[in-house]
Amino acid sequence: MTAESNADPAAVPNLRGMAGGTWTILIVLLLLLAATLLIAVVGWSLASGTDVPASGYVALAIGVIFSLAVGFGLMGLVFYSSRKGYDEPPVLLPPETPGGN
Repeated sequence: MTAESNADPAAVPNLRGMAGGTWTILIVLLLLLAATLLIAVVGWSLASGTDVPASGYVALAIGVIFSLAVGFGLMGLVFYSSRKGYDEPPVLLPPETPGGN
């Protein structure tokens, strides 16, 4: 038996039961993907024979390094806050009584 045969039938997506809005979103996203790929191919073919100066490569390297540093830093903060318990839901403390009890 496979894991799919043991799955809850309600959890398995049914393509025939998808609403019209779901199909619309799916079609729009696929059209956007196709348009992006078309623009990438046209842009790549139009840029043949052009040279990138050394300053362009330096800017590209700095951008990649900066983006990686931000990504690593944010992921580190996510793991740090998860391990230290900062992601736990807040707990309501009872009000203190005037007698110090």
